Amino acid sequence: MDFRSETRNWIEENCPESIRDSAKQASAEEIRLWRSRYFERGWSAPTWPSVYGGGGLEGIEVRILQEEIGRANAWVPVGGMGLTMIGPALLEFGNENQCHEHLPPIVRQEIVWCQGYSEPGSGSDLAGLQTKAVEDGDDYIINGSKIWTSGADGADWMFCLVRTSPDAPKHEGISFILFSMSSPGVTVKPIQLISGASPFCETFFDDVRVPKRNVVGEVNKGWTVAKRLLQYERTSIGGIGGGGGVASRGRVRTIADVAKESVGEIDGKIGDPDLRDRLIKHRIDDQAFGLTSRRIGEEGKAGVAPTFVSSMLKYYGTEQNKNRYDLLMSMKGVQGLGWSGNDFERGDLDITRQWLRSKANSIEGGTSEVQLNIIAKRVLGLPD
Repeated sequence: MDFRSETRNWIEENCPESIRDSAKQASAEEIRLWRSRYFERGWSAPTWPSVYGGGGLEGIEVRILQEEIGRANAWVPVGGMGLTMIGPALLEFGNENQCHEHLPPIVRQEIVWCQGYSEPGSGSDLAGLQTKAVEDGDDYIINGSKIWTSGADGADWMFCLVRTSPDAPKHEGISFILFSMSSPGVTVKPIQLISGASPFCETFFDDVRVPKRNVVGEVNKGWTVAKRLLQYERTSIGGIGGGGGVASRGRVRTIADVAKESVGEIDGKIGDPDLRDRLIKHRIDDQAFGLTSRRIGEEGKAGVAPTFVSSMLKYYGTEQNKNRYDLLMSMKGVQGLGWSGNDFERGDLDITRQWLRSKANSIEGGTSEVQLNIIAKRVLGLPD
């Protein structure tokens, strides 16, 4: 049996019908069952080596898996910084002990990770960090703070940049280290955003003791690891630009669905011709971005780390996502101005908050201005 047939049969046999039917509500047990089967197969990290719990698949097999999951309308129960950021970085820079310790729990989605990069006094100058790690026997003692730490209040572990040599040149005295968020001395305070949500946090370290064995790569050479991880992050963030879906009320709708609900239909088409034209253009841009992302992925060999082209994907993808929610807000009209109360549908309130949240897309993972500078220097080769 070929890989496509095998994959299709496995999905049919193992994915509960309620998971594949958006009109049905899957039970907690059905969701748990699907997650456990998916993880056991290694498909949460399909290209990772099987020795670490991954699927060990080649590029074309990953494509087939994605196509068959889409064909079955099956929900993919994976995500998080473990899979998209620290996991790939460990595969490239981690030692065997670190990979065996951390990668299998990431594949099984047992551990939630957060990122300790940004600091209150550094802004976009990431290498200007001041959080210090001082040697103490077999450990480091960490003191300092981070800000905009996504999901820190619910995370189990952090990958963190610390300054291990304060007298070294700015980019050479930094180390990349891992530690548990339950370590004594770690304090987390959520930050409420304009959208009303609190996905970001302030994180404080007061004499946090971390084993030296948790340093990834060489001591004082963590900037190399940090830059590579940023490329993984930017590639991941850029992926929001080509989806075209709108998550609301426990289901995913297309922009066209929302448009039909908002302005109605005439002969099966969206009633407003101008809106229809704008939606078509947006959809074309989505398709073009998706094809470009696929081409870039296929030009590299399986397992090869992303390059500076990740900044192109991040920049365009986040701008496209912002445009999507600008378009949604324009079609909702006054219904997009609500914040609470019975006068507004839950889905309308969700779109309003997602529109506000989308504005941060051009800041997180490196601002759009930073990405444009990288594209100019590293991709186009323009002079300073």
